[in-house]
Amino acid sequence: MPRLTVKQQKTAVLLAVLQELYPDARCALYFSNPFELLIATILSAQCTDVRVNQVTPGLFARYPDPRAFAAADLAELEDAIRSTGFFRNKAKNILDCAVALLDRHDGQVPRTMLELTALPGVGRKTANVVLGNIFNIPGMVVDTHVKRLANRFGWTRCIDPVRIEQDLCRLLPAKKWTVASHILILHGRALCKAQNPLCSQCPVFDKCPRIGVTRSK
Repeated sequence: MPRLTVKQQKTAVLLAVLQELYPDARCALYFSNPFELLIATILSAQCTDVRVNQVTPGLFARYPDPRAFAAADLAELEDAIRSTGFFRNKAKNILDCAVALLDRHDGQVPRTMLELTALPGVGRKTANVVLGNIFNIPGMVVDTHVKRLANRFGWTRCIDPVRIEQDLCRLLPAKKWTVASHILILHGRALCKAQNPLCSQCPVFDKCPRIGVTRSK
């Protein structure tokens, strides 16, 4: 087994402390099958998980599977998801995604990054959410919280999500990728906020090498 670098060791220690703080860290979106998580994650772009969870029960009752979404009236779908923001673009992507699933995958959600990101409206973030939480395939989700914390912790100097994902995947073992994303997202929401982070309450304050330098990110 390759010896860990000093940076990898420090990253592991910091993450272990945060994992004790958030022992039940998991995906906050409500879903009962792979397709529901895929749609919920598309809806979560520029929207809170709380709002998405308010919308999806009624949405999935009305459109229970890809075939129902593919046959949906676009205007009605837009109205159903309006409160999640960017509803026109999301509705079109969801409808097109459902059609693509039927045409290419017999209505089933694929389990590879390449196939997932080929679907309309699905980028690496959404694909990693599905891979990690449905298929137990390690995926490092990079959202605004992960981006901010990774820079504050000195784990990356990048602002591009793909580059950040690559940096974090080099620092952490694959088995930690999915849970690390959940932990960082929870910590970003609870304490390491974009504005006015609650540093005095943070259990890893003494291990945060760039605090003050990247606080505005």
